[in-house]
Amino acid sequence: MALVGQPCEQTNLVLRVRSGAAGKSYWDAQWRYRADGADWTLKKRRIGLAWQEPDGAGGWRKRRGRCPDGWLDERAAHLAAVAAMEEHARELTRTAEERARAAAAEKTVRALAHEWLTWLEDVWGAKPSTIKDYGFLLREPGVPYTRGTKVSAGRIMRAFGDRPASDVTTREVSRFLRSLDTEGLTARNVNKHREVLSAIFAYGCRADSLALAANPVDRTDKRRQPPPAALDYYEVDEVEALATACERGQHRIIRTVTDEAELAARAFEDRQDAEAFRLLFYTGLRLGEMLTLRWADVDLEGRLLFVRRGLSAGEERLPKGGRARFVPLSTPALEALKRLHSRDDFVADEDYVIANRFGRRLDPSALRRRYKRGCVAAGLRPVRLHGLRHAAGSLVARTADPVFVRDFLGHAKLSTTDRYVSAKARPEELERLDRAFARHAPEDD
Repeated sequence: MALVGQPCEQTNLVLRVRSGAAGKSYWDAQWRYRADGADWTLKKRRIGLAWQEPDGAGGWRKRRGRCPDGWLDERAAHLAAVAAMEEHARELTRTAEERARAAAAEKTVRALAHEWLTWLEDVWGAKPSTIKDYGFLLREPGVPYTRGTKVSAGRIMRAFGDRPASDVTTREVSRFLRSLDTEGLTARNVNKHREVLSAIFAYGCRADSLALAANPVDRTDKRRQPPPAALDYYEVDEVEALATACERGQHRIIRTVTDEAELAARAFEDRQDAEAFRLLFYTGLRLGEMLTLRWADVDLEGRLLFVRRGLSAGEERLPKGGRARFVPLSTPALEALKRLHSRDDFVADEDYVIANRFGRRLDPSALRRRYKRGCVAAGLRPVRLHGLRHAAGSLVARTADPVFVRDFLGHAKLSTTDRYVSAKARPEELERLDRAFARHAPEDD
């Protein structure tokens, strides 16, 4: 049999009669059990005196007469054995709970946080960029940034790192979040700290972790975030002005170069920068999707791109949303790809469409810096590089239905696409409004 609702498995209950001293016999019970997923173990326990006698054939039979107090017939022995199994299960439960309480009392929030991060990466399969973002919030105070002279604030570890995870209360977490408000962090940033803390303690509540009784973050307040700002994006003429400035090398930091080979390499890079910005604009690709695009993914004849990779903290993974997609090519996008394909090197199937002068994948941060300088050189207002994707979605939304825009951009949900649909008024909507508010000449009598 197996007991239900216990933190262990028990099975194969067996009752046997054993001979004892002074002509007495005893009931012995044995069963197998497994606690916390460990290997099966055999458990034996003496139940009591057996109202049995030898049957002369090597077995046992019930004695004559009524079973006296203190003795057990077969039915009573079976009930007693089941009760022994249940008591054993309760003992295992108490032992497991005591161990969990001891482990929770010893394990600090710091140790639990790092264990959660490991689980998130190894078991849940979170993207490297996600692990990097969470790891940034869980840094120790004073750790230097990769670049620059700043050091991490380490707010979570400073407040809770050395605290036993089982001792942290809702009141403490609430005070911590209010201190972030006082410090001047945005509502979004405060919510990010709250989200990470909540995830850590949710992991700590698992039976295979610390089995904490409750998540102390659950009853704290989430901050109200302002609605997202209205999308601002470039129109076609503005992106072409950006591309022209890049083609002329106007986005470069001015340095005197006389070497002919270096001049040729820089001219190649300048032209490629221009086509890269056009490609982002006319295809709506994410930056990581474009930088991992290979020529094998490009069908110039069929006017299609097969987007099957993205970048996550520098690693090539599936695109955001976890699925590949086909992207149809408009004429400007097709022309940009044809110009890129006309170069002398790096046009084999496994070569990157956008590559550095050595054929390797381009660095995203380097392209972002050149984009900013290109916008300044073209006299454009500042718009983030990701704004080229916003522009693609918003412009296509003027002439296409939301489902097409969703599939074109690779959104998982149609609700994400809604933001692009209403970013700017469509020409036909403006014409409709102009007709509604047009002034009419008075009719002649």
